Amino acid sequence: MFGECHAHMIMDGVNYKKAVAQHKDGVVDAVIRQRFEEYTKRGIFFIRDGGDACGVSKRAAQLACEYGITYRTPVFALHKRGHYGGIVGLPFSDFSEYRDRIAQVRTQGGHFIKLMFSGILDFSRGGAMTEAPLQRDEIRELIHIAHEEGFSVMAHVNGAAPVLAAVEAGVDSVEHGNFLDEEALQALSESRTVWVPTYVTITNLIGSGRFDDRALEQLKKEAGARIRRGFALGANIAIGSDAGAYRVLHGQGLLDEYRELSALLTAPRDGAAAVSQKELDARFLAAEKRIRERF
Repeated sequence: MFGECHAHMIMDGVNYKKAVAQHKDGVVDAVIRQRFEEYTKRGIFFIRDGGDACGVSKRAAQLACEYGITYRTPVFALHKRGHYGGIVGLPFSDFSEYRDRIAQVRTQGGHFIKLMFSGILDFSRGGAMTEAPLQRDEIRELIHIAHEEGFSVMAHVNGAAPVLAAVEAGVDSVEHGNFLDEEALQALSESRTVWVPTYVTITNLIGSGRFDDRALEQLKKEAGARIRRGFALGANIAIGSDAGAYRVLHGQGLLDEYRELSALLTAPRDGAAAVSQKELDARFLAAEKRIRERF
């Protein structure tokens, strides 16, 4: 079975606020253990977490060995003060404070740096971005500093321009990567960067009644076309579901992502020959291997 390349142990896929509240008086081991059991019974023994501000992923890293799970975490993600990211980490105001945060990650046993470069999809507005991304030069410098400190970088980033900036700066993985244009897709395909599109964060919402299904279907179509194009160009695409996000359950989320990406990428379209499941699995495994080696 493949590994889960993007998860959030602090979230539960149902209600984020309630999930966080469980740990208000200290991390609850029983919650983590229950989620690890969901992974192991599905044969999933590699998890890369996106971090949190409550110490849940840090504690999970300590418990993972009891389940035979290889667990990687940044401990907490980092975001520029005033921008999206408080849901999973801690802020910084300038490069000096950013370096201090990196030192905290090192002290607390973090395996890599998770950076937030953009907002998220606002499904209530048809998938529009919640805020403008960081600027190109800032993105490049943040990645450079993390690399200089010996850490790989997992980047939460949406939008063609910020993804292109991150890839050109040598970011190790792009998470989500919505709204990419041809230039960004070409850059991804020519780089060593791994793309974790978390496609199921869109597809699993369809039929939930929470958002307009017509808008979700259109987002699914557009995101699918970009993933297909990136795959055709040779981009390194790994399976990660953003487990813990709404309707993306721990353990099952990875199976959902695999199913959706497989259906998308093995279907012949526009005169192109179908990719076999064997070839697709080999591509997924190669991308996951890159993540395991770097993170």
